[in-house]
Amino acid sequence: EVQLVESGGGLVQAGESLRLSCAHSGFTFDGYAIGWFRQAPGKEREGVASISSSDGRTYYADSVKGRFTISSDNAKNTVYLQMNKLKPEDTAVYYCAASIQTIVIPRFADEMDYWGQGTQVTVSS
Repeated sequence: EVQLVESGGGLVQAGESLRLSCAHSGFTFDGYAIGWFRQAPGKEREGVASISSSDGRTYYADSVKGRFTISSDNAKNTVYLQMNKLKPEDTAVYYCAASIQTIVIPRFADEMDYWGQGTQVTVSS
């Protein structure tokens, strides 16, 4: 059974940084992609960044390019999202998700097969 557990959320001021972690387990196949998504109150869940486990290809939403970095430590089965220069509009529940296909780096929530429970990120102005 695939499991995803997020950690690292919290309350920060605008301009500060946070690093989210997604510990994953249970993959019985070689290729998969891990993505970070976020959902603010009253808004749809949106893709933030994704990474392929096999070749490290990445995707970033335009709103976070240059500020967020996704990385993977395969030895620790953990994917990180380093978030710098945070803005109040980054406030949301952040979810880690996994897709069992890696032909296309996932960008949308309906492409994902497994989800974590989410972690709250709040950025004050």
